Amino acid sequence: MGKGVLGVGITIEGGPQDLSRIRANLDAAQALGVETIEVPTYELDLVVGGRIRRDCLAELKSICAGRGVTYTVHGPLAINFLDEPYRLPRHFEVLQASIEVAAELGAIHYVVHSGQTRITQSAGLEAAYDRQREWLNRGGHVAKAHGLHLCVENLFGGYHGKVHASTPLRLAAELAAIAHSHVVATLDFSHAHLNLGFAGGDLVAEVAALAPYAKHLHIHDSFGRQDDIWMYSDSERVAYGHGDLHLPVGWGDIPWDNILETCIFPSGVVFNIELNPRFWHLARECVEATRVLAGKARVGLAKAA
Repeated sequence: MGKGVLGVGITIEGGPQDLSRIRANLDAAQALGVETIEVPTYELDLVVGGRIRRDCLAELKSICAGRGVTYTVHGPLAINFLDEPYRLPRHFEVLQASIEVAAELGAIHYVVHSGQTRITQSAGLEAAYDRQREWLNRGGHVAKAHGLHLCVENLFGGYHGKVHASTPLRLAAELAAIAHSHVVATLDFSHAHLNLGFAGGDLVAEVAALAPYAKHLHIHDSFGRQDDIWMYSDSERVAYGHGDLHLPVGWGDIPWDNILETCIFPSGVVFNIELNPRFWHLARECVEATRVLAGKARVGLAKAA
C-alpha cells in the first residue's frame, strides 16, 4: 500500500435484524485480509425514532469486539441536510444517534450522504446549501466529541433531471467553506462518474478537487451510464453497463490509473470496497485489485485534518 494509506477495507452485509449473520459476515471479510471493515448500520435496527436500542448495540459491540480490525460505519442513507428546513432537526437527531452508535463500535469514520434536493432556482438552491453547511458543521462537533470523522459522500441525482446532487467540485467547495477539522469527504468514484455522465464534466478533474478532503474512499466500478431503460434483471443492467452497479474494480470504465496519477489524498485515507453482494464470490480478487490502486495512491499535505 502507498505510504499514508490507512488500509483497504470492505463493506459487509447487515443481514437479518436479529444480527444472526453479522458474525459470519465479519468472518468472511476478515478472511480477505482487509485492514478495515465498514458496518452498514443504515440497514440494522439500532436506532428507533431517533433513540438507540442499547441492548441491540451491546450485542453488536460484542460481535465486533476483539477482531483486530479498524471499523468504519455507513449511517442512514436518508439523512439529507438539503431537505426542507422543518425536517432538518429530525435528520440531525438520527445523525447524532447513529454517530454515537459508530463511536461505540470504535469506528474512525462515519459516512453520511451529501444532500439532495429538487431542481429549483439558484436562490432556493443556495439557501439550501447555507442550511446544509450549518447542520454539517454541527455534525462535525458531534463527530469530534465522539472521536471520529464525519465523511460526507458525493452522490448523483438520477436521470430524470429532477434531483440536484453536488458534483465532487461543489462538495469540495462546501467542505472548504465549512472548514471543520472533523467534516471531511467520502469520495465515491462511481457516484461521480454517474453524476457527471448525466450533467457533463471532467471526471478526473472533479474527483481531484475533492480528493484532498477525502479521508474515505468508496471503491467500486461502473460505466457512468444512466439507468434509463426498463430492464427485467440486474444481469441485464450489467450487460448494458447502466446504473450504480457496484462492480468489481476493473469491470467498468473508471480511469483508475489516471485518477491515481492526478489525485492527492489526505494521510490516513481508507480504500473501502462497496461490492454488490451478487459479486461477493469475486471479493478476494477485488481486494487484490484495490490493493494495487492503494499502492499507487499519492498522499500529501491534507486539507482534511
